[in-house]
Amino acid sequence: MRVSANTFPDSLIAQLNALSVRQQQLQNEATTGQRIQLPEDDPAAIRRVLDLQTEAKSVAQYKSNIANLTETAQANYSIVSGLNKILDRAGELATLADGTRPPADLKIYAAEVTQLIKQAVQLTQSKYRGDYLLSGTRSDQAPFVMATDANGNVTTVTYQGNETVPQSEVAEGAALSAGVIGANSSGSGSRGLITDGRFGADFFNHLISLQNHLVAADTAGVASVDRPALANDEENILAHLGGNAALQARLEAAAAIASSRRDSLEKGISREADADLAQTLVHLTQTQNAYQVALQSGAKLLSNSLLDYLH
Repeated sequence: MRVSANTFPDSLIAQLNALSVRQQQLQNEATTGQRIQLPEDDPAAIRRVLDLQTEAKSVAQYKSNIANLTETAQANYSIVSGLNKILDRAGELATLADGTRPPADLKIYAAEVTQLIKQAVQLTQSKYRGDYLLSGTRSDQAPFVMATDANGNVTTVTYQGNETVPQSEVAEGAALSAGVIGANSSGSGSRGLITDGRFGADFFNHLISLQNHLVAADTAGVASVDRPALANDEENILAHLGGNAALQARLEAAAAIASSRRDSLEKGISREADADLAQTLVHLTQTQNAYQVALQSGAKLLSNSLLDYLH
């Protein structure tokens, strides 16, 4: 078989080019720490990496949702615990307003209850990231609006929010809400913090009733109406405190699970895409040596062939 004079030079150039490309690949691996530079380097691994990265993005979103829910729950806890303190003081005043107190003392108690109502209304206007916390999904509306008479006594406190709470996913198929609605008159759904007929809770109206009975020096009304009503409000507030604690515990557990998943996914991506630096450097050295040997051998063979031709 006849061999062309260009066969050896062409073969040498092809080999040198292949070794040069391989050197470049290995140098990139050593520099970037990534063994995959292009999809064609390892299509199967690229597919696995993309799947893992997609899952990692979902987990990152879950972690963000959990963080927001936790902050919302903590903000709501401050509201509920503040209302609980107001309720405790109102209960003390209702207890003090027995038949032995003169009307002047009862008016002083009434003035304090009025201030407690106003303080509670202000507390319910709390916001988180610019949104009202107790208005349900009507977060741009203040949850409660208060009206007073000419003497400064509170006459009404009206709810402006709705009975829907937003939810966020904390894992696949698991959605939670840290929202608390100010009132619920629907008979179902989330428990109202201020008003909920299912539990006899009507915090503001009960305080207004106590205020009015104290103004009128009606201690019998305080004993028979207001004290039992405030007891219902206390039970409702305590239920919210317990629910909030349970929610924060669940969110803490969800955060730990999400963090563990994130770490596992990052390790999986690293196993697929990261280069083994020690192995890469060994292969790089071998390839560089092979390149030098090919250059030297090619140069010698080409030189001998030329001398043979001259002889």
